[in-house]
Amino acid sequence: MDVLALEAKNVNGAEAEKKSAPRPKPKAPKKAKRIVYFEVEIVDLKTREKLLLLDKVEPTATVLDIKALFHKAYPKWYPARQSLRLDPKAKCLRDEEVLQTLPVGTTASFYFSDLGPQLTWGTVFLTECAGPLIIYLMFYFRLPFIYSPKYDFTSSKHWIVHLACICHSFHYIKRILETLFVHRISHGTMPLRNIFKNCGYYWCTAAWMAYYINHPLYTPPYYGQQQVNTGLYIFLFCQVGNFSIHVALRNLKSPGSKTKKIPYPTKNPFTWIFWLVSCPNYTYELGSWIGFTVMTQCVPVAFFTIVAFIQMTVWAKGKHRSYLKEFRDYPTLRSSILPFIL
Repeated sequence: MDVLALEAKNVNGAEAEKKSAPRPKPKAPKKAKRIVYFEVEIVDLKTREKLLLLDKVEPTATVLDIKALFHKAYPKWYPARQSLRLDPKAKCLRDEEVLQTLPVGTTASFYFSDLGPQLTWGTVFLTECAGPLIIYLMFYFRLPFIYSPKYDFTSSKHWIVHLACICHSFHYIKRILETLFVHRISHGTMPLRNIFKNCGYYWCTAAWMAYYINHPLYTPPYYGQQQVNTGLYIFLFCQVGNFSIHVALRNLKSPGSKTKKIPYPTKNPFTWIFWLVSCPNYTYELGSWIGFTVMTQCVPVAFFTIVAFIQMTVWAKGKHRSYLKEFRDYPTLRSSILPFIL
């Protein structure tokens, strides 16, 4: 009985302690973090005139967001034709850059310049490629007013002329299809004035080489069949290689992504050249035109190849420098366009 009474007393004491123990106070709700808004001033780069003052801009706003707000105030300047920079002599800011990560205080000044009317890169590429394709065929079919009237709508007796037309047409049809279905272009637009410069160059050089290759007095290459076959093999090999690189670069990016990655060789042997050069698409493009030059033995084609090599070298070096700057682990063995040379 004494044991039972002692247990009952302990239970009652424990219950009394539970009742008398103070209840924990509820936690106070966390205070919301204070957002520090930015004040953005947009100034004309040339006149230094204040164009717009944006108040209470969120710190997470991107440069593209600021361009959109500026577009509301000035509808004629849509985002694609705006250039914003932090200093008159600095580079243009990228659309994806975030305001709070820029080297500015809570009051930021942006210098605006008008890039002029813009066209999409896809439109420019298609126009560049469609022109040479059509112009070359005009010379191939010897339309009137190109050569002497007695040669109107006649065909060449040399089979190399027909082969050259097939290769030239194949090259530009391939580029058109790649523009439509393969390329993922990171740059959205380019100035309208550039299309006249680009198309003028491609169209005029296509007419120049087509005039001589399809001329009634054209003579086949000096070394005959052997030279033609060598040039054809080089051309076809490099065309396949160029397409393989474009596919590899496409697979490197997801749709709509602007994240840059280091391209590496894939299982496709044509991509193994990535071990040696940063821009193998230009390497293969150069090889294609060298093959076409050997195949046709035509001076205008050789001239076009040399000019294209100079231009592609400039582009390749710029891309190579960009890779080295952005990626610390970028392969040091790679050259820009020619393995171990350039």
